[in-house]
Amino acid sequence: MASGKRLSGRQRLGWTALTVLVLGYALFPVASILATSFKTQADLGQRAFLPTSWTWQNYAMLFVGDARDLFLPALRNSIGITLIATFIAVVLATLCAYAIARLDFPGKKVILGSALAVSIFPVISVVTPLFNVWRGIGLYDTWPGLIIPYLSLTLPISIWTLSAFFRQIPWELEQAALVDGATQWQAFRRAIVPLAMPGVFTTAILAFFIAWNDFVYGISLTSTEAARPVPAALAFFTGASQFQEPTGAISAAAIVVTIPVVVLVLLFQRRIVSGLTQGAVKG
Repeated sequence: MASGKRLSGRQRLGWTALTVLVLGYALFPVASILATSFKTQADLGQRAFLPTSWTWQNYAMLFVGDARDLFLPALRNSIGITLIATFIAVVLATLCAYAIARLDFPGKKVILGSALAVSIFPVISVVTPLFNVWRGIGLYDTWPGLIIPYLSLTLPISIWTLSAFFRQIPWELEQAALVDGATQWQAFRRAIVPLAMPGVFTTAILAFFIAWNDFVYGISLTSTEAARPVPAALAFFTGASQFQEPTGAISAAAIVVTIPVVVLVLLFQRRIVSGLTQGAVKG
């Protein structure tokens, strides 16, 4: 379709149908988990999509029932560890991305290439040696023992996103601040960072999602409720007896931990799209 031409009625209908199809494909698993979270134990054995009798007992189990001692500490760990890891990743990535975008020094491409290589490196391949090191130095089953590995997941994408965004900020603004007597740090903090906030905000959201959804590190580097996050804690859910499966409780927990992600996206979707599109355009 040529630029500037409006879609015909048939084209709009086709794109609408395609959008509905993609959305249905993407949201069906979420709808299935949501429906399962309201099913009774008797309904879990049925093939019906919707429960015959809606109940809140699976959610009650998480907050006031048998699963409370497992779920609530894990939820606290997930929130605390993820927020700390996101904050550290964004601060370090902001400084690193600024240096890559603004300064001319040998090895810039190597740094970006290394960040990309780290981001695609299989996590499972480093878990075993990391487990042994953490046990040796006392970081196993601790918050720092998860925060540090989470930085390996969040820093690469943060550096890539922010370095692309910093390149869009006019260099003349910083030069003007330097001419007015500001130091390099003052020019960065007062002139560059405020303009980069959409990109920083977008990067923080992406880093939060990555750390929040991690399972491999969470299940491998923890053994108690001291640091175990929610994705790992779901693997330890049990039914009311050995003959019952915890499908309903796990579904309810999955919905609860998905709510923060959905809320963040709905509240800040314009900022996320703005940050991604501005950083994607090369000046």
